[in-house]
Formats: sequence, structure tokens, C-alpha cells
Amino acid sequence: MAIILKKELDIPVIELDDLNAQLDGGDVLFTGREFFVGISGFTNEEGARAVAMAFPEYPVTPIRVNGSKRLKYYVTMAGPDVLAVSTSATCQDIVKRMERVGSFTYQKLTLPDEKAANMLYINGTIVHRSPTEIPEAYKTIKEKIDIPTRNINISEFSQYSSGLTSSCLLLRRWKSIRSL
Repeated sequence: MAIILKKELDIPVIELDDLNAQLDGGDVLFTGREFFVGISGFTNEEGARAVAMAFPEYPVTPIRVNGSKRLKYYVTMAGPDVLAVSTSATCQDIVKRMERVGSFTYQKLTLPDEKAANMLYINGTIVHRSPTEIPEAYKTIKEKIDIPTRNINISEFSQYSSGLTSSCLLLRRWKSIRSL
């Protein structure tokens, strides 16, 4: 897999030297200015250290995640310097810890549904769950967000995953050959 990512897709790959390191992408939140790494059943402190070694130019802060989900189930980006969070006790506890130990300050988009906080901010657009899945949160998103949004129904798929952030692989745009 690493060979394909390196050679075929030209994606930098950093291999973990620590055999005890566990790292799940759903526990890694990049805000654009710093990383938060969820310490959960999927990612340990050695995994968080690996992120810090891979990105020495950014602050990397480990955040304990109480609950059975990954960090990005509870907190994602909803725009530049805007965190998408929910009103759930677990999420609010995580956000308070992030505010206490983080290097930067962020605005919050607080949503009434826990699963609604799991969204993607990609190229200036927010991708979130459909209005049938998150009716109250959908209204909040439409009222408070002034950047383009797209919704997608993942109700069937979400039975087997943690949401949008666990269901995608984001890649750079490919340079295409214009003529041969």
C-alpha cells in the first residue's frame, strides 16, 4: 500500500517506527494551524507522537476521547477556524479540553445532534449529512453557515462507520496530461 501511495499517487508516506503505535485517521483533526490527536480505543499516545514527528512545523496536542467513537465523530472543521461540535456531554467535555490545551482559539458551530458534528470542510465547501438524517441540525447549519454546503444521505452506510470522515479519502487534484 505504501508503495502505491508513494509512487503512483505521489503522496508522501511516513512510516511509524514504534511498533506499539496505533493511529486511526478518524482521531486526527487538522485545523489548518494545529493538530489534535484523539487518544481513544483506536489511537494511543505513541500514535500521537508519530503525528508530531511527521509534522514538526505544527503544534500537535493529544486529547483524551471518552466514549466509543473517534475524535472526528465529535469534532470536525466547519470552515476556517470554526469547529463543528454538538451539545452532547461527551462532545462538550472534549471541546473544553481542546480549548484549554490548544494553541489557537476557534469559533464553534454547536449542533443539537451528535452525529451532525461529523462533517467535511473541503475546498471551501462543507459536506454534511442530509436533512432527513439531521433535521434540527440541518436548520442550524443553513441559518449559521454562509459558505457553500452540500448534503449527502449516508444513513445506510453510517450503520457501519463513524460518519462522513470515516467514509472518504481526500487526495490532491491530479495533474492530467493535456496532450500526448
